[in-house]
Amino acid sequence: MESGPLGAGNAPQRPFPVGLSLGFYALMAAAGVAWRALASGEAAWLAPGAAPPSAEGLLGQGALGVAVGLVVVAGSRLWTRHSPSGQRLSDALAATLGPLPTRTVVWLALASGLGEEILFRGALQPQVGLVWASLVFALAHFLPRREFAPWAVFALVVGVLFGALFDWTGSVVAPAVAHVTVNALNLHWLANSDAARRSP
Repeated sequence: MESGPLGAGNAPQRPFPVGLSLGFYALMAAAGVAWRALASGEAAWLAPGAAPPSAEGLLGQGALGVAVGLVVVAGSRLWTRHSPSGQRLSDALAATLGPLPTRTVVWLALASGLGEEILFRGALQPQVGLVWASLVFALAHFLPRREFAPWAVFALVVGVLFGALFDWTGSVVAPAVAHVTVNALNLHWLANSDAARRSP
């Protein structure tokens, strides 16, 4: 599996670093858990002062996360189909990923959704608030290339949405499920796109 043409011309690209990415997201989750524990002694998956939800509450939050994730995916597909900036971003991301097997997509979606939500929502947001946590989340998705610029804007909007879910439900369950849903469906779509198959 090769990544797409991030360099100039048709220079060969390295395979997408799946193992490194999984390790990075695991470190993000560990950092979020440690940060929240040291800052307040609380669990990183709960909002400050929130009680753990019941089993019924967890199922409800999970279902809410899936629903929100599906709405975000639908919005991103509409943006891609009807906007030049969305199409450029989609092609650039697909070319970077290259073709990926479904198992790898699932692992990347789980690792990124859980790792980012524990760090940005579970640890950072209680310290700095929804707006600043969302801005930092957007900056983490900023890449200094024109075709990738909309990714940071998309991340800002989604970060506010996921942060609001965290505050409203009192845990990272709904935002994490939404995040995993978005990443699983969009990564699968990108990895099977023409742009991914054309990557060297």
